[in-house]
Amino acid sequence: MNAIAAAREVGATGIVLAPMAACATGIWALFQAFNLIKFGQCERVIAGGVEAPITPLTITGFDQMGALAKTGAYPFDVNREGLVLGEGGGVFVLESAELARQRGAKIYGEIFGFGLSADAYHANQPHPKARSAIAAVKQCLHRAHISAEDIDYIHAHGTSTAINDRVESLIIQSLFPRSVAVSSTKGSTGHTLGASGALGFAFSLMSLKHQILPPSVGLQESEFDLNLVREARQSDIKRTMCFSFGFGGQNAVVVLGNPGDLKKN
Repeated sequence: MNAIAAAREVGATGIVLAPMAACATGIWALFQAFNLIKFGQCERVIAGGVEAPITPLTITGFDQMGALAKTGAYPFDVNREGLVLGEGGGVFVLESAELARQRGAKIYGEIFGFGLSADAYHANQPHPKARSAIAAVKQCLHRAHISAEDIDYIHAHGTSTAINDRVESLIIQSLFPRSVAVSSTKGSTGHTLGASGALGFAFSLMSLKHQILPPSVGLQESEFDLNLVREARQSDIKRTMCFSFGFGGQNAVVVLGNPGDLKKN
């Protein structure tokens, strides 16, 4: 209904899609928009994710699973307690580079590839060896025509739960050099569930625009051997990758870069 209401508000009579991929929904929506443009079905698409999950039912459900923190969200910290629910959203205008230049648009970044997969493993836990998530990352790099060494910053899903952060660290350590900068912004925003991928996409675009690495707020002592960003700092950022791993094993990743910086797929 939100997608239909948005179409009615702006008078858009074209395609209306509303994917459902748990916490990976935001990036799934952007992937659909990307393909609509790439294959000539649309010239311009509004896409993103929004969610307001702080309700008694949602809180009770996560509490019964033992996933909620008591004092705060501390992504990748040795003393992390679990996730903290948040509310918000991120919505974007996607269009071809040619169309954006024609109208003099302010371009924040360019999408160069997506990777999507499913674990087919458990109702709410990721696969412990992250096979399908690793496949999604490799797929994304292949479609972007780059290697893992070309990524300057990873915006991690980083929910602060024991299992998610451990599995996500395994993915990064398996594929990327130790030097790649990593952070999760959920320590400051909370976990916005279906909107989290879109928010991660927004933070990734802002890191490109301002050349600033966002910090993992709340991180004191890391459990993992990662180059985690503890304080915001300037950095030379040309390519970023955003992770989004949803309940039920929904895996979505995207590579972003400065316009014209990478080969087009």
